[in-house]
Amino acid sequence: MFIPLKLEKDLENLEEILLIKHYSHHMKTILYAALFIPALIHAQSTIPAQNIQSKVESAILYLDGAELTQKKSISLNPGRNLIVFTGITPKLVSKSVQITASGDVSILSVSDKINYLSLTKENPKVKQLRDSLELIGDNVSQLIYEKEAYTTEKTMINTNHDLSGKDKVVSVVELKAAADFYRSRIKEINVEILKLDKKIENNQQLATRLQMGLNDMRGIDNDPTAEVELLINNNGAAKINSDVEVKYVVANAEWVPTYDLIAEDINKPIELKYKAKVFNNTNVDWNDIKIKLSTGDPMKNASKPELKTWYLNYSSQYSNQAYQNNMYGGNISNNNNEIQVQEQYNAPASQTIDKLYSSMELKKEAEKKKNQKTNITYEEIQISELSAEFDIKQNYSIPSDAKPYLVDVTSYNLPATYKHFCVPKTEKEAFMLARITGWEELNLVEGTANVYFGGTYVGQSYINPRSVDDTLDLSFGRDKKIIVTRTKLKDFNKDKVSGNNRKATFSYEMVVKNNRKSPVTLELNDQLPVSQNNDIVVENIELSKAEMDQVTGKLKWNMTLQPDETKKVILTFSIKYPRNQNINLDNTKRKARAKF
Repeated sequence: MFIPLKLEKDLENLEEILLIKHYSHHMKTILYAALFIPALIHAQSTIPAQNIQSKVESAILYLDGAELTQKKSISLNPGRNLIVFTGITPKLVSKSVQITASGDVSILSVSDKINYLSLTKENPKVKQLRDSLELIGDNVSQLIYEKEAYTTEKTMINTNHDLSGKDKVVSVVELKAAADFYRSRIKEINVEILKLDKKIENNQQLATRLQMGLNDMRGIDNDPTAEVELLINNNGAAKINSDVEVKYVVANAEWVPTYDLIAEDINKPIELKYKAKVFNNTNVDWNDIKIKLSTGDPMKNASKPELKTWYLNYSSQYSNQAYQNNMYGGNISNNNNEIQVQEQYNAPASQTIDKLYSSMELKKEAEKKKNQKTNITYEEIQISELSAEFDIKQNYSIPSDAKPYLVDVTSYNLPATYKHFCVPKTEKEAFMLARITGWEELNLVEGTANVYFGGTYVGQSYINPRSVDDTLDLSFGRDKKIIVTRTKLKDFNKDKVSGNNRKATFSYEMVVKNNRKSPVTLELNDQLPVSQNNDIVVENIELSKAEMDQVTGKLKWNMTLQPDETKKVILTFSIKYPRNQNINLDNTKRKARAKF
């Protein structure tokens, strides 16, 4: 069908009009929404913010983190109020923030952010060290300026030492005078340069010590602070005061158990002092706060718990290597190795302090400290599924310097039985072991223990409550009041050859004496050699009724000694072997020594 050109264009215009009308309703809806959202944000931004500063009032310390609490009584106007808690540690975990407020109020929103314009408060000692380093830098700058001046003068003298021109003849008198001048002046310049080098070196050593001290105090970090922003609605018509509480979980704050085991005598109970080494590296000091210790998990999942399959298998024996290497409650290791640098300060004075620090590698050390945050060594331990908590009665102040601070937890008086062990073949002293029952109720976490007996420090032990036994054995070290000797009986020690065989006989007398005023129970241990060849025959001649392990050859005598009582046992055995073979008849040990 033929359609006139004008009519065709009119139809196209009509189609466009219909499409525009069709989408006009949707466009208006989008336009209204676009206008409404900025208006809502603008309305919230017009609420004046109250900046609140409050200190940390309490902390629940976990084995891998802490939950901090801050409180403040805040005046709230009717309607919406914007509250900003400032100066909070930047180490907080965002998803852990919890807010509670008293009164007829509603918490509309909670958010946190890092304020890069607000830095954590610097420790006064850190500021003093920084100021001292700056003064040393200025002093070094001045010394280098002086050295440059002398060096320049020396260069000029060496460059212009030619006294004669092309047509001038220098007399002997002029030459001698010039030589005296050059020699005298060069000598003076060298003496002054030597003095300046010595002063620069002394300042360098002092700067090194100050910088290492600054690094040790974690004074390198000057991180920004965090802020928690709350939008709270006062539902009433009048102004009210509301107690607002902010709780949040932080990293870089933990505790490690440590113990003191104190026993006055073997007929008295053991006092176990439960302590904790607490450290704070959150960039915010904790001043006079309430502390609670917990073995729980600060980041518990909100989902319902599910039981996983409990598999049983043999496991390797637990190693305390991490504890032996470095226990941070133990301990926090610092690299205190001195940096020794030999540097010629011939650089321009504009590079003075940078040159000084660069030569001593202080900036590199500072960056290393900043990146690794702390030098704390971690170890893996096992704890009970049920978490234990300890309320600390006394308030404590824990500075944010990542150093361990000792906190008293609680103490127990534990009834114990004592037993002595002795292996006179390797040790001439008896070792005392305390056996404690009922320890399961003490909520012990494995850790180091300082052992004291009779008012004397004995040494360090390790408490491992992961035992399935109902008795916990704790070592109290050597007991010098139990005297043990092991003597070879020469009359019975023989070595004879019969035919193709050689037979060696060994005989030992072991004497045990109790110098205590109370009875003791003692287990005496020795051994017989175990043959691994049919041609080597071991014969038991006298064992004094010892209990013998046929596989290992270990011998055990259990005895009770009254005060001042002495007992002895005889051990005699023989070894027969082919005369043309050599065997190790003495169970010796190897040890390194110096060779001159």
